[in-house]
Amino acid sequence: MTLAKLKTEFTREFGSGGRLHVIRAPGRVNLIGEHTDYNEGFVFPMAIEPQIFFVCRPRTDGKVVVKSSLFPGSTAEMSLSGRITKGEPKWSNYVRGPIALLLAKGVPLVGMDCLIINTLPMGGGLSSSAAMEVGTVRAMLTLAGESMDESALAQLCQKAEHDFADVPCGIMDQTIVVSGKADHAMLLDCRDLSRRFVPLDKDELTVVVTNSMVKHELSGGEYAERRQQCEEAVRYFGKTDPAIRALRDVTREQLETGRTGLSDVVFRRARHVVGENERCLKFAECLTSRRYEQAGQLMLQSHESLRDDYEVSVPEIDFLVQTAMNLKGVYGSRMTGGGFGGCTVSLVQPRFVESFVQEIRQAYQSRFRIEAVVFATHATDGAGVLE
Repeated sequence: MTLAKLKTEFTREFGSGGRLHVIRAPGRVNLIGEHTDYNEGFVFPMAIEPQIFFVCRPRTDGKVVVKSSLFPGSTAEMSLSGRITKGEPKWSNYVRGPIALLLAKGVPLVGMDCLIINTLPMGGGLSSSAAMEVGTVRAMLTLAGESMDESALAQLCQKAEHDFADVPCGIMDQTIVVSGKADHAMLLDCRDLSRRFVPLDKDELTVVVTNSMVKHELSGGEYAERRQQCEEAVRYFGKTDPAIRALRDVTREQLETGRTGLSDVVFRRARHVVGENERCLKFAECLTSRRYEQAGQLMLQSHESLRDDYEVSVPEIDFLVQTAMNLKGVYGSRMTGGGFGGCTVSLVQPRFVESFVQEIRQAYQSRFRIEAVVFATHATDGAGVLE
């Protein structure tokens, strides 16, 4: 969507006048490393081309008025002079939270009119929530003439999701949306927030995302339950080794030794996280050395672990992964995101992308009578000001 089109849409909603600013916040897809971030482990995301635009201008009355292209006729309004709390419409909490935390930090904000325009689906496992949060902060800081360190910005948005969306997420989504790099994926250490960018060769690899159109709702309790089970495992292992602060610190040997002291469910949750950290690090090595077949096998192993040990997949997603692995030119495929629906991510040889998209759509439609949204994407930069 062009800048002119974005501005026209804003004027239609808010009227003309004032200097307009346009901020872009990308979605993300995680190539491997799922449910490891809140266990202080490793993840391997990239920022993607589907994105959210924030077209905004300052107000002088201290009010923030926000509208969204996804929810026509729905308006969120709040005052910077009062206490900002959770409210309706529900989507507005991804705006309310970051603004409330900016105020709590003492950032001198100004009022804002803002139109949010999405090319990124909500609830598809592509981190629309983090894009909303990061884009809101970028918009408010831009209008106020303020700046913020990238790590601090990501942590503020993570806290906003905890406090206002009731999702105890890790730091991955906000970090990659803030700090993504074009043509690279990010190997992120979620303990110390150190990062290494790994190039993705466009001539050799295309990332294809398949949206199952099965919606997930991470505040429904399953996500929080998985996190609590991981914490239970940490408490168990910490009794014999005080150095264990998170599942990141548990070795395979310790895991097997402690098997009899854990319930079957908690053991399997821990086994997924321990194995996924190993897979994530190996995956980065494979991409760096262009061992794409091995990278693809690690993706498939990740999916199987998420399906069987972490139990966050659904039949539609399993079908998409199985179908993808039987198509030409596919190195690997797996579910991506928190689970319970959402999307799969596949690594595909560029010359087979067109046939992959067509065949997986047809197979999914035939099996479930659902039109999947399938798109190829490349890694993009993180959130920033376009104008």
